[in-house]
Amino acid sequence: MAKKTSKKESPQRGSALSKERDEKTLKKLIDLADEVAKKTFGGKDPRLEIPLRTKSNTIWESKKRILQMGDATSDRELFNLNQAKQFMQTMLHASIIRGLIDEGKTHSLRGVYYKAKHTVSGTKENTFEDQDESDPILEDLEVSLGVLREELHIFASKRGDLVGNITLVDKGDEIDCRRMGSGGYGIPSIVEPSVIQFKKCEAKFVLHVEKDTVWQRFNEDRFWEVNNCILTHGGGQPPRGVRRLLQRLNQELKLPIICLLDCDPWGHYIYSVIKQGSISLAFESSRLAIPDAKFLGVRAKDYKECDLSDAVKIDMNDNDVKRAKEIAAYPWFEGHKGWQREINTMLSNGFKMEVEALANEHTSYVTEEYVPQRLKARDWLE
Repeated sequence: MAKKTSKKESPQRGSALSKERDEKTLKKLIDLADEVAKKTFGGKDPRLEIPLRTKSNTIWESKKRILQMGDATSDRELFNLNQAKQFMQTMLHASIIRGLIDEGKTHSLRGVYYKAKHTVSGTKENTFEDQDESDPILEDLEVSLGVLREELHIFASKRGDLVGNITLVDKGDEIDCRRMGSGGYGIPSIVEPSVIQFKKCEAKFVLHVEKDTVWQRFNEDRFWEVNNCILTHGGGQPPRGVRRLLQRLNQELKLPIICLLDCDPWGHYIYSVIKQGSISLAFESSRLAIPDAKFLGVRAKDYKECDLSDAVKIDMNDNDVKRAKEIAAYPWFEGHKGWQREINTMLSNGFKMEVEALANEHTSYVTEEYVPQRLKARDWLE
């Protein structure tokens, strides 16, 4: 008989994984510093090689069905007036990260910005003027070192909730997500196996909805209990923690990820990011993208099929039309008849719709009729 894993064993497993992870990250940081020192003492200009996180350096891997970063890089040199500040900022953040690893502590993106911000001695120049300078430097370090932000001991603001038929272990604490009241389990920024483990899961799929307001309707109606699933939201564009957890649920527990998003270019883009990854985070697609994710709705055909009133229409503006055409031209949508039909129908309608529009029928129409019927008919786009 297999040994039953006790609650006390989980933190030990997590601690072992965390220690191994930290040792690898620390070595990469030291190697980065050693390389700079080696160039300097060898009479060469101190220089860092930073992979480019741009559209031109993003590749659509059709076989893997995800976006990935190319091989192009740019140099960041200390003795180049245009690059000296960014060189200094990169090394400063690397030093702060080493300190966090040594202390065994984490910090927020905002916290790291303030920790690094000071006036350079003998000048009136600040190391960072605002967080918009700081965050990209941290991403540069992620991609240069080939590590995750979480491995740098950095977390972002929590945005997203979960409820449903699964029990998690979060830093040794057992969380029964069936008993989370009206608020649900707040999905943290760091959801790696060293932090969160899956203990018991009866759910058959994950329903990911776009917004907290929609999630509240599904939770109040206990949709997850009636339909044996896990219910998540990402507060609009889902943050990395939510996307990573969805991918882990899909890959490790083999749960289908089904999305209920607005019928507008933003909803289509959110689905695209969940499914294929994004240009800005193409270097992390292998741990974030879910190529088999499905788009259940809301669909452009729903205005007629669900007999909705004119009151639910939101006119598309010129920017909406432009964005819709850009999304239709994405390589993974370009040759997809279903998605071409979907976007063209929306453009032909001339209006967009939110998931909340389905309440036009009755309060629980979306949970009691719309989604169950679509699931039964397997009526979704992939």
